Amino acid sequence: MKIALMDSGIGLLAATAAVRRLRPDADLVLSLDPDGMPWGPRTTEDLTRRAVAVADAAAAHRPDALIIGCNTASVHALSTLRARFEPGIPVIGTVPAIKPAAAGGGPVAIWATPATTGSPYQRGLIKDFADGVPVTEVPCFGLAEAVEHADETAIEAAVAAAAALTPADVTTVVLGCTHYELVAERIRTAVQRPGRPPLVLHGSAGAVAAQALRRLGEPPTPEAEASGTLTVLLSGREGELPEPALIYDEGRLLQAVSPAQ
Repeated sequence: MKIALMDSGIGLLAATAAVRRLRPDADLVLSLDPDGMPWGPRTTEDLTRRAVAVADAAAAHRPDALIIGCNTASVHALSTLRARFEPGIPVIGTVPAIKPAAAGGGPVAIWATPATTGSPYQRGLIKDFADGVPVTEVPCFGLAEAVEHADETAIEAAVAAAAALTPADVTTVVLGCTHYELVAERIRTAVQRPGRPPLVLHGSAGAVAAQALRRLGEPPTPEAEASGTLTVLLSGREGELPEPALIYDEGRLLQAVSPAQ
């Protein structure tokens, strides 16, 4: 089994690690776009063109499924990519985990990029899945970029700024950008208030990995031999994981359990 994941940068690491934990025997293809990142500030048309190019590079390796490991690309390019590749290659998008977060009753904070915060897309998810639950949308200025470059000082500043915008009574935080899952415990520490119940964080990586296996009719076999290979594409060129990826547990996991091609 071969599963491809795509993103402009290393935000796809969380979903990739989740797939690797469920199926250590699966071959993985990671298709990144260092020549075109970041995707967030681009127009929908431009972002979709970049996403199609990155997906085409992954599809050339004949994967059984393609995961869009990026919230922004899922919002703007999912329908285009599904029309292009399905039914031959199932395409799985990444959606913020607002529904399971709201099931806890809240109050909920949604940490997302400034472009996503307040967008019709996110407001629609809140209306559909969190009606009646107190929800605060928190714009996280510079956090995705800081995580992408593993800039410790910038990560600390961006997390602190977003935490300051998060109401003190919040019980649950939705990580509405895949990059944020790489620093989830720092976010938990920054938002947790003394004397309050333990903060609940909701990312998307686990659900996305499980959905990919469901679409393929494949069961999780975490006990399987770690025989899956790892191929990295950088704007279509074969390469290696970007150095900042190895700062994070998810990147080190891939390096540790993926044999060289």
